[in-house]
Amino acid sequence: MPHAPSSKPSAGKPLIYGCGVALAAALLGYASYRATDPGHQPAVSSSAADATAGPAAGVVPELVKLARRDPGDKLARGRVDAPVVVIEYADFTCGHCARFARDTEPALVKKYVDNGTLRIEWRNFPIFGAESEAAARAAWAAGQQDRFWQFHAAAYAEGVKEKGFGKARLTALARQAGVADLDRFARDADSPAARAAVSRDQEEAYGIGATSTPSFLINGRPIVGYQPVAVFAQVIEEAAGGTGNTEDAKDTDKWPRTPATSLLA
Repeated sequence: MPHAPSSKPSAGKPLIYGCGVALAAALLGYASYRATDPGHQPAVSSSAADATAGPAAGVVPELVKLARRDPGDKLARGRVDAPVVVIEYADFTCGHCARFARDTEPALVKKYVDNGTLRIEWRNFPIFGAESEAAARAAWAAGQQDRFWQFHAAAYAEGVKEKGFGKARLTALARQAGVADLDRFARDADSPAARAAVSRDQEEAYGIGATSTPSFLINGRPIVGYQPVAVFAQVIEEAAGGTGNTEDAKDTDKWPRTPATSLLA
């Protein structure tokens, strides 16, 4: 299940992507609520929610547009023209985010990123206080030296979270990730540019109604909380045209080809 923040955004915080996204935001909130039930695992399936959710339960154009597809994005991996984009909103102090990073994401990279079907775009969504914020800025700073994904792997390694993310630990993680210029790393992590980049990601997450980590959009379709590979694979292959084949997936006229389907069990 996802981790919810210790303090939620103010009730008056507006959705920033228009009325068309309101129902999708409600879905994210609903999934987050359902995921806090220990007896419930969100999954990709049809349910009673389909009858009331309408088109926003599947692909929402406003959410699809959140994929930046920026060739210079240092916090992304995969082809910029990949037919499927997973946007991940996550916190480095979140245990379920770490579990996704260790157990699920490597399989997705091997199966879909490596063959050009999938692009993964990271969004820093620090919701657990000062160390969350510091770790997010540090990850961004590592990215400025093209070591974001190496930092990501080091920060999410087994047992790292329990050691905390103080300044010395973040520097040690940067060194482990192969960041060459640690002085620059320290400057970048404390820079206005780092704060602005993290704030942009955070506001985007709040703007779609995300309140817990990890939260995902797959071509505009929401998944909330840690999920096994099979859940992501189903949605990715549907979005890519149902085959996971790169050549088929590159034909953008073919995706998404499936009806709107709730991602809530």
